[in-house]
Amino acid sequence: MVEQSDSPQGLVLHGFGPDGGHVAAVFRSAGNAANALPGAAIEIVIQGAAVTSLVAGGELSGPVAEVLERGIAVLACENSMRSATVDRASLLPGVGTVPSAVAHLAARQWENWAYVRL
Repeated sequence: MVEQSDSPQGLVLHGFGPDGGHVAAVFRSAGNAANALPGAAIEIVIQGAAVTSLVAGGELSGPVAEVLERGIAVLACENSMRSATVDRASLLPGVGTVPSAVAHLAARQWENWAYVRL
């Protein structure tokens, strides 16, 4: 059993949508959160067809690079990648994956991470 404290262990931001335009705000919000919560662990989890925007040359290349440079993790849902026919090798450098966005988000909440869906 995971021992929980009163304060969050980190912040996980959930982006879900049909394309990068629908999840672009997640990257801006992550940067704002990093400014307001110095030292906090922050993850962005992208689910749905928007995972196609996390590939080299994708519409989120710039925002992804900016948040990665700030130490914010960017994670793509492997279930969504499979549905969108995106393979790991095509993801932007530094973008990680999780087998299931839903399971990862649940696990983070059980670990006492704060959760925000944008």
